[in-house]
Amino acid sequence: MHFNHSAGLWQAFPELRAGALHATGIHANVDVEATITSFSVIAEDRLAATQEGEFPEIQAWRRGFSRMGLKPTQYRSASEALLRRFRQEHALPRLHPLVDLCNAASLAFAIPIAVFDVEKIAGDLEVRRATGDETYLTFGGDIEYPEPNEVIFADGEAGAHARRWTNRQSGLSAVRQATWSVLIVAEALHASAEADIGRLVATLADQLAKAWPAAPKTALLSAASPRFEF
Repeated sequence: MHFNHSAGLWQAFPELRAGALHATGIHANVDVEATITSFSVIAEDRLAATQEGEFPEIQAWRRGFSRMGLKPTQYRSASEALLRRFRQEHALPRLHPLVDLCNAASLAFAIPIAVFDVEKIAGDLEVRRATGDETYLTFGGDIEYPEPNEVIFADGEAGAHARRWTNRQSGLSAVRQATWSVLIVAEALHASAEADIGRLVATLADQLAKAWPAAPKTALLSAASPRFEF
């Protein structure tokens, strides 16, 4: 099984840098609150200085969404949406320890992080332009059809596991209580993306190894090295 971005996407967004982690042995009976708190403090400090819309990480995604033909204040990257909610409420809802940990890391780094239940992915997973034939399951149980040329996370059976790139994940592969094997993907477009993605992947790998039994497999992805086997 592998994860990759399409060649066309690397050509259109040569500034893209991504990191991927695969971990097994995931369960919900762990306590990661101390780490969540430390990440939240970092986010609080940044937001005290300026709103999330001024962060270079967020501005880069806004430019990326504009290049995809999307209005960036209508469709926000997942990290911007989390930061916006956190700034208003000073907390995020608790869903699952792994999801909560990744959401908190996304706040601290201002980088979108997607978490997928590997057992719900059919074949390989690729970030690519949609053909219009893919299906997307919402968290409410409805079926949507991504627009042709929309950037999606697509599996081998034309299931869309995220729409509008980093905007919205699917309910199909969402992490649940029974989830055991996960793929975590972080993506960035800003000037220091390569260094920041490297730090983020290393930080997540360390925290996962502390909380769960198996050390995750990791990779840093670029146009020169676009594929992650797991």
